[in-house]
Amino acid sequence: MGPPAVFADRSDAGRQLAGQLLALAEERPLVIGLPRGGVPVADEVAARLGAPLEILAVRKLGALHNPEYGIGAIAEGGTRVFDQEALELLEIDGAELTRIVERETVELRRRVEAYRGDREPLSLRDRTVIVVDDGVATGVTDTAALREVHRHRPRRLILAVPVCPPDSLARLREEADQILCLVAPPRLQGVGQWYADFSQVADDEVIDILARAHSRDVTA
Repeated sequence: MGPPAVFADRSDAGRQLAGQLLALAEERPLVIGLPRGGVPVADEVAARLGAPLEILAVRKLGALHNPEYGIGAIAEGGTRVFDQEALELLEIDGAELTRIVERETVELRRRVEAYRGDREPLSLRDRTVIVVDDGVATGVTDTAALREVHRHRPRRLILAVPVCPPDSLARLREEADQILCLVAPPRLQGVGQWYADFSQVADDEVIDILARAHSRDVTA
């Protein structure tokens, strides 16, 4: 039997995170959700803090013959993170890695176009930026996201996640000024274990959330 669910769903996780972040409202932060699962969580945080909501598309890189085996991640601005140990273990050479990156870049661009369209991304420079995900396993996609945000020179960079194992948490502390993690289980068999409802988030749901968020009376 797995652990009891701590979060009813992603919205509940977002409300719980927001309760720990309310003091940041006075800094007029910008909240970034990582699609797709991080967006419903981030929306609750943004709504409670009276902050604008933005997305940052990131994509896990999976081995060609085993896509679930993560070997790295890419972010929409061009940031790339590779797990050198995984590359060596799977004996992935430069040519194969290039094919993997090209394959996932196609999906990354599709998501950016679907979610943001022609709208320019909000400026992150000199802002308090809160990056929100629905949970962390290895942390490679979150690392790519944080490094991409860092390129835009925010004043302060915070990662807020409902659940993350201690080893990943330790690595991610090097990438952000502050991390808020509500649950840090020693052994994480899966992020979904900590949710009563961890249904897949569809593109349409992300688009609807962003439309509602942008219609709120929030000054970016």
